[in-house]
Amino acid sequence: MTDADVSEAADLPPDAEAADVTSGSDVSSASKADDEHDGRAELSALLSSATLVLLGTLLYSGSTLLERVVLSRAVGTAAYGRVELALGVLQFATTLSLIGFSQGIPRFMSRFDDERDVRGVWATGLLVALGLGILIAAALVTNAESFAAVFFDRPDPRSQRLLTLFALAIPVYAVMKVAIAGIRGFEVTVYRSATRDVLYPASRLAVLGVLLYLGFGTEAAGYAYLLALVLTAVVAHLLLRRLMALFGPVRTHAREMVAFSLPLILATLITVMLFRTDTFLVGFFRSDRAVGLYGYAYSLAGAMSLVLSAFGFLYLPMTSRLDADGRIDEVNTLYQVTTKWVYVVTFPAFLAFTVFAPDVLTIFFPDDAAAAAPALTIVSIGFFVSAAAGRSRETLSALGDTETVFYSNAIAFACNLLLNVALIPRYGIVGAAVTSAISYVLLYAIVYAVLRRRYAITPFSRYSIRTFVVLPLALFPPTILLSGYVSLTVVTLPIFLVGAGFVTVSLVSVAGCLQPADAVPLDLIEEKIGVTIPFIRRFVPDGDGEVEFL
Repeated sequence: MTDADVSEAADLPPDAEAADVTSGSDVSSASKADDEHDGRAELSALLSSATLVLLGTLLYSGSTLLERVVLSRAVGTAAYGRVELALGVLQFATTLSLIGFSQGIPRFMSRFDDERDVRGVWATGLLVALGLGILIAAALVTNAESFAAVFFDRPDPRSQRLLTLFALAIPVYAVMKVAIAGIRGFEVTVYRSATRDVLYPASRLAVLGVLLYLGFGTEAAGYAYLLALVLTAVVAHLLLRRLMALFGPVRTHAREMVAFSLPLILATLITVMLFRTDTFLVGFFRSDRAVGLYGYAYSLAGAMSLVLSAFGFLYLPMTSRLDADGRIDEVNTLYQVTTKWVYVVTFPAFLAFTVFAPDVLTIFFPDDAAAAAPALTIVSIGFFVSAAAGRSRETLSALGDTETVFYSNAIAFACNLLLNVALIPRYGIVGAAVTSAISYVLLYAIVYAVLRRRYAITPFSRYSIRTFVVLPLALFPPTILLSGYVSLTVVTLPIFLVGAGFVTVSLVSVAGCLQPADAVPLDLIEEKIGVTIPFIRRFVPDGDGEVEFL
């Protein structure tokens, strides 16, 4: 699990207006053609921005996974578990110090034209986040011995130094996030991707590699994060200076910003804890080694959520625009199509993580990582269920029902906390994995029920249901049979994923799982790559009327 993925939002224009789309018998065919052309052009531009963010996210996640692999193989599972716990402290403390300003800053900056107001928004966020970050860091550093005794099962001077290094990184991390929030306020996607997605993980990985080679052990991770954050915070502010003067008259809006951002902090903290409680409680009830094993399983299973994130870069703004135009039926169609394709694209990894769990773990992590195989299988089921539910929470957000999103997260967190306390002492990381899976299922079940009852929106159509049934029935039996004769290695894993992906898409195409609306994303993909995909297109049925999402 990465240290920042939970709280990052896609950098799409926050105040994009809904496209003017009209319908009815009084609209001429020429006008319709113009609207469709404008909508497609706008979607193409949106896709270009989203593609840049997606590539940055893939680079970030890939380098973070590589960092975990290098670190675990260099220091061992127990030491890796201590780093996971320290990362959890860093993420939680930074979220607390920002008090929701990472979302409030871009919102307010984009609403002002006067540079004094814009600079005042940034300055307010910087001073508040830096001040709170310093206070939290000071509390952790001055009580490092006591906190180390709480977080680690065998606290020693090295563990205290590790916790101290991550504590010192808290205010720096907050400063970096404020700078990136400011860049988001100017809607400059390339600067955000260059700093958060490229410079930060790349410099972190480089410093980590050098310090591990020099024999710093787990402290190498603390220094790597601290130095990379300092570098990224400086560069991000230098880039922000190209968008506005950082020094000059300011007009602050602290009261309005706090009023907007403060309610977000509770929602954000609940989301962070929903994904981090199991890690903390495994460390509290079990051992650092157990945390390391659970971290192996969680980081791999979490890779499946990248597909969900990829669709999310486009999904939220598209859904918001459709809702603004009153086109709820098309929201439903868009939801069903994206959910189906998230399921399809994720399925090969789900096969590998469930059937070949021990092999996959030992490909990436030390040999003792195979002990986390049951946890990987169970957590993968939880992540896959969330993928099968599609962008349900984003759909509610786009419809303006953020209250339901908050309460569903809160209920899932309460369930997660209670089950972890009940199951981890007895079942260890398997109990934590079961708890995570149940929490995900509960979370998305609540959101699904609200979407269906209140808005008549559901991810299920006859095409998606057929997809959900055909793929497991057709692919799990032969894959399980294959696992008795074949083991996956660093060479055969990519071959398996590519082969399973080809078979998955082929089955979807020939089994009647495609629908007329699939022509829209297919058109966009072909337009971007400049290549037609006739094998799939021949199985897309013609509809009475093509669905235009924009």
